[in-house]
Amino acid sequence: MPGSAPGPGQQTGGDVGTVRVLGPIDLVVTEPTVAVIGANGSGKSTLVRLLNGLVTPSAGTVTVHGLDAAEDTSAVRARTGFVFTDPLVQLVMPTAGEDLELSLRRTHRRRGDRRAAAVALLEEHGLGGLAHRSIYDLSGGQRQRLALASVLATDPVLLVADEPTTLLDLEWTLQVQELLLSLPGTGRCAQLVYTTHDLDFAAQAERCLVVAGGRIAHDAPGPAAVDWYRRDVQSRRSGPGVRP
Repeated sequence: MPGSAPGPGQQTGGDVGTVRVLGPIDLVVTEPTVAVIGANGSGKSTLVRLLNGLVTPSAGTVTVHGLDAAEDTSAVRARTGFVFTDPLVQLVMPTAGEDLELSLRRTHRRRGDRRAAAVALLEEHGLGGLAHRSIYDLSGGQRQRLALASVLATDPVLLVADEPTTLLDLEWTLQVQELLLSLPGTGRCAQLVYTTHDLDFAAQAERCLVVAGGRIAHDAPGPAAVDWYRRDVQSRRSGPGVRP
């Protein structure tokens, strides 16, 4: 990040005027569900954005299912779906139906077939009857479910979700979490990697990475990693100079 000053827990990079956001990290992730937790600014989002080439490493390599994410970015993105915290970042068409049709262009060449498939997917995701609804007239939960449906319509092998429930109410949070955790092993989807501040959600992952200061501070099954993170935060809060 040229010209940036280091944030909390960050270090200056190797070149003048740069900040090291993440690393060094040496990591192999194969579990079907992997959560990533840690404080704001710790490097969680940067870590998962490396997985589909949204961020490229300044040193080292990132390999996703045998493909180099920096050199084979198009091939990696063809196999990797990415869900953002704010669904309006990725919903690009005026209506719900049109956005789904955009994701279906590769698999449904005829417009009529795409439209029918989009309507069926909307029904499947609890959005029946909303094909002609403006994306700006959808609730936050409906937008996130539509964003998920649009990503899943591309049939990804790896699904990456960056804090996918942060902006949702409890009902939509539970719906989205249940859907995400059910995906590995269905269709082509083999793996889910997600960042979250919801520790109950993180504890349901088979593996959980705790990120701090741009490094992996702890790596364990979901429940154990969450317990470690809680203890670590409480320990630091009870240290000298920290107000209760």
